[in-house]
Amino acid sequence: MAFDIDMIKKVYETIVERVDKAREVTGKPLTLSEKILYSHLWDGTAEKAFVRGKDYVDFAPDRIACQDATAQMALLQFMQAGKSKVAVPTTVHCDHLIQAKVGASTDLQAAMNNSSEVFNFLESVSNKYGIGFWKPGAGIIHQVVLENYAFPGGMMIGTDSHTVNAGGLGMVAIGVGGADAVDVMAGMPWELKFPKLIGVKLTGKISGWAAPKDVILKVAGIVSAKGGTGAIVEYFGPGAVSMSCTGKGTICNMGAEIGATTSTFGYDESMERYLRATDRADVADAANEVKDYLTGDAEVYANPEQYFDQVIEINLSELGPLLNGPFTPDLSTTVGTEMTGRAQENDWPLQVEWGLIGSCTNSSYEDLSRASSVAQQALDKGIKMKSELGINPGSEQVRYTAERDGILDIFEKLDAKIFTNACGPCIGQWARYSDPKNAPKNSIVHSFNRNFAKRADGNPNTHAFVASPEITAAIAISGRLDFNPMTDTLINENGEEVMLDEPTGWELPPKGFDVKDNGYLAPEEDGSHVVVTVSDDSERLQLLTPFTPLGESITGAKLLIKAHGKCTTDHISMAGPWLRFRGHLDNIANNTLIGAVNAFNMKTNFVKSQLSGEYDAVPKTQRAYKAAGIKTIVVGDHNYGEGSSREHAAMQPRHLGVAAVLVKSFARIHETNLKKQGMLGLTFANESDYDLIQEDDTFNFLDLNEFAPNKPLTIEVVHADGSKDTIVANHTYNQSQIDWYNEGSALNLIKKENNA
Repeated sequence: MAFDIDMIKKVYETIVERVDKAREVTGKPLTLSEKILYSHLWDGTAEKAFVRGKDYVDFAPDRIACQDATAQMALLQFMQAGKSKVAVPTTVHCDHLIQAKVGASTDLQAAMNNSSEVFNFLESVSNKYGIGFWKPGAGIIHQVVLENYAFPGGMMIGTDSHTVNAGGLGMVAIGVGGADAVDVMAGMPWELKFPKLIGVKLTGKISGWAAPKDVILKVAGIVSAKGGTGAIVEYFGPGAVSMSCTGKGTICNMGAEIGATTSTFGYDESMERYLRATDRADVADAANEVKDYLTGDAEVYANPEQYFDQVIEINLSELGPLLNGPFTPDLSTTVGTEMTGRAQENDWPLQVEWGLIGSCTNSSYEDLSRASSVAQQALDKGIKMKSELGINPGSEQVRYTAERDGILDIFEKLDAKIFTNACGPCIGQWARYSDPKNAPKNSIVHSFNRNFAKRADGNPNTHAFVASPEITAAIAISGRLDFNPMTDTLINENGEEVMLDEPTGWELPPKGFDVKDNGYLAPEEDGSHVVVTVSDDSERLQLLTPFTPLGESITGAKLLIKAHGKCTTDHISMAGPWLRFRGHLDNIANNTLIGAVNAFNMKTNFVKSQLSGEYDAVPKTQRAYKAAGIKTIVVGDHNYGEGSSREHAAMQPRHLGVAAVLVKSFARIHETNLKKQGMLGLTFANESDYDLIQEDDTFNFLDLNEFAPNKPLTIEVVHADGSKDTIVANHTYNQSQIDWYNEGSALNLIKKENNA
């Protein structure tokens, strides 16, 4: 039986009336995305049609999911909200703080030893406030959500950018910062600009070496890492129906890498099969009663150009396996000849040192079974593994079932390392090198979603390529980036030329799923007696102090850094070893912007102080400004803050005294996070004004006292020689968000309203 079945049934009880009303007020058939959005309005039934990409709308999500790295800050904020219990079903999943090094049992025990303070904190807060808690080793948040909580037609938010994975079960699931989650936990509406819609029509059927992963790798290559910003991507067509539910999840998961708000598929038989296989027949039965309301209207899919802002068509029968990368998830290359040419042209290392299978993107039973069918051939055909191989099962249920069915044994016979059911290398939790910064140039292939520099192992010289689990396994066997399993032969231990056959596998376990202990702890019905303690001298946890409003007058602000090129949340607040400080704002602030490239010297973590004239680390320089009572500004390039949903990338600069971030364009989640923390997130009205910014600049905001929706701000930039430029800065703040700024943060406003 499903968790929260009563809540799910209530969603289905209202969806018919709300969708019918939405059709009436919009005067047109609806996409699935619109059906879910309009059926989750905070005010109930729609009274008007919303303008895509323009109107801010209040929504009422059905549930929230938090992973342990972001949950710390989210729950520290919720503890200040004055509530005794979360207002909607919420879960915490311990998957980020487990480092991959030796193997599952050893690594898990090391994490328990090293992070017990944090795990105990999260467990006690969850118990106190009615939050479901998934223990370390229970699995990766998004796989666990897909197996237990996702349901067709629902809306959820999660404090991780890959919350979008639940779109594989027909949800609108969106990654947010912790402050957004706190709003909903506290019973407040959740605000989102009504998304634009991108339709992806899938025809044909995947076969051979191609996999669902190749669909999103192809889409990423078409639209780029920011092409989906502000939009929901909705997949439809006969090709969509032909794919498994977990395959759909893979595609939705990596939609985060094109900047999409989320991605989703309409309810179909593959979703029903998955619901029943994961002990949720009650959800499937309820969904079947309203199934026409859990997918887009037929007229929409018949004439998609009339109803979507952009339409992409992909024939799956023509789709071949792809490798995306290195250093960006949208550089798409066909396996084989094209990869050979690009690798030689760009001097990418052809020898592959590691193949990694797992992560929230590709760690289902189906993924492991198909990859194991390739691995089995290495055993059967006498092929010696040329690369090392690592496996991260998605959940304890997947791991236990895969072990029972002999799948893990196949990998172990090839000396693969079976890591904990956790994120591991995908988020930088991989103890691959003792000195990552000075590690050698090399290539790895993985089935993850992101491949930014230093992402997996901290080595800036690691060229990481994203692929399906099947291709990852094949390339790991061959040890060559230019290997094409469809055409190339390998030499086995007898000196014979052999070829790999096409992968095979199971959509779902033939014997069904099984697990002894799934790792779930239910909260007490009344947690009022539970005491949550945080030591004053803790290095891992720190109770929060409310931010002070920045005010209506900002003058004399100094430039902290002008970031050049890609500046993701990894550059602003690195993961890896820094994850240990995610619950201690002051300690983790010591990594603020240390990965950003200074446009004036093209170095990282080396900026000029206008106080001393010396160059030093970004956090140290900023702390000196803060001690002197001087506000600062960060200037950035396009798609600033892409990547993870981590609100630390906004909270850390705010904590250290940064008042404004002025960029060419923002990634959606990061822009919202800045707003939530009471900062100014601004964009150049004229992008070329970025070039006007000089190293010793001072900034005066001329009309901040007139801060209002749809009214640009004017900034006077004073250069070191006394000359001045005037810059117009656009913003997307509505009045509610301006109220956050005026109160110092969204949380300050919540507390004020709760105390009113």
